[in-house]
Amino acid sequence: MDHADHVNLIGPAVLEPGGSWADLGAGSGAFTLALREALGLATTIHAVDKDKLSLEQLERAYQTRFGSADHLQIQAGDFSRSIQLPALDGIIAANSLRYFKDRVKILQHIKSFLKPNGKLIVIKCNVDSGNPWAPYPFTFQTFGKLAKQAGFSEPRLLAVHPSRFLREFYSALTFNITRHT
Repeated sequence: MDHADHVNLIGPAVLEPGGSWADLGAGSGAFTLALREALGLATTIHAVDKDKLSLEQLERAYQTRFGSADHLQIQAGDFSRSIQLPALDGIIAANSLRYFKDRVKILQHIKSFLKPNGKLIVIKCNVDSGNPWAPYPFTFQTFGKLAKQAGFSEPRLLAVHPSRFLREFYSALTFNITRHT
C-alpha cells in the first residue's frame, strides 16, 4: 500500500478538521501521515508506539511531507498500559490490535481515551485466523461484535483494500457511545 491507499482507507470516515487524535501503534507513521492529510494541519495528533526508532522515522517523514512537526506529539510507550493522553476526539488503530488476545479489554481501554461520541477507526486484515505476525486478527463481522461488547456503536465499514498475504484489509468507523453523567 502507498500513501494514497492509506488516505483512501480513512477518508470515508468524513473527518472534521481540528481536535485531538491519536495513532495507537503508530510505527513509522503511514497512517499518522494519512490522518494528518485527512484532518488538516490544525489537528493535534499523538503518535504512540513502543519503538522509538520508528517514531523518529515518523517525525522525519512528517516534517518532510508537511514542512514542520507542529501539532505532532510523539510518545514512546505501550498504549495497552497507562499512558498520558488528553481526552481525544478520535483514535486510529491500524494493524495494532492484532496482538491482543483479550480484544474486548483492549477496546475498552482504548475507549477510555475518547471523549463521548469520539471516533475509533480500525484498520485490520479481514481474517479471524492468525499467524506469528498477526496472532489475533478479526474480520469486520467479528469487530462488530467486539465493538458492541466494549461499549462502541455498530461499526461502519469504510473501505477495503487487497492484501497479498491475508486476503484484504478493511477500515471501519465506530463511536464511543458511553455517556458521561
